[in-house]
Amino acid sequence: MIDHTVLLLFFSTSLLLALSPGPDNLFVLAQSARNGRMAGFYVTLGLSTGLVGHTIAVAFGLATIVQASAVAFTILKFIGAAYLLYLAWKAFRAAASTGSMAEAQVLSGGTLYRRGIVMNLTNPKVSLFFLAFLPQFADPSKGSMMLQFIQLGAVFIIATILVFGAISILAGGVGERFRNSLFAGKVVNRIAAAIFVALAVKLAISER
Repeated sequence: MIDHTVLLLFFSTSLLLALSPGPDNLFVLAQSARNGRMAGFYVTLGLSTGLVGHTIAVAFGLATIVQASAVAFTILKFIGAAYLLYLAWKAFRAAASTGSMAEAQVLSGGTLYRRGIVMNLTNPKVSLFFLAFLPQFADPSKGSMMLQFIQLGAVFIIATILVFGAISILAGGVGERFRNSLFAGKVVNRIAAAIFVALAVKLAISER
């Protein structure tokens, strides 16, 4: 098992990483501002579920396939970019509709949860990040490396939920004021669309 001091250091580092601007927390911010606090929470749970997948991939060595195969990496990142562009198109269309805010609020928790999962799993850089980050805090002399990776992944997910949950509350509160205004609602949707496009471009041009 990993020492408590190492886990505390890892947890603190994970909090800082979750706070630093990146695709996932910007995605939570955009969805919370557009659809409300609960939307951000559902997306956060989806992203965290995706992190479970990445943790398992690293623990069982599957992430090395993505690292070694340029084709696998490229396919995954373009699937992710295409999905983000699809979300951008939906947000832009909602902004052009007179019922945009009402439409945004009928999104089910399941839909938002799935968005989070797809967003996270189609970003191959998350697995590569885990592959480079987790081993720095694991020690072969402390037992099974697989179990240590799973333990570290769980701690990272907890840190992510705490930070992204806070983002959901703050962004959802700010967005709620704007959603009462049709004009402001359109602005929120267009900003969300712009964020999705920016994230899609960033993912599409990323390299291993």
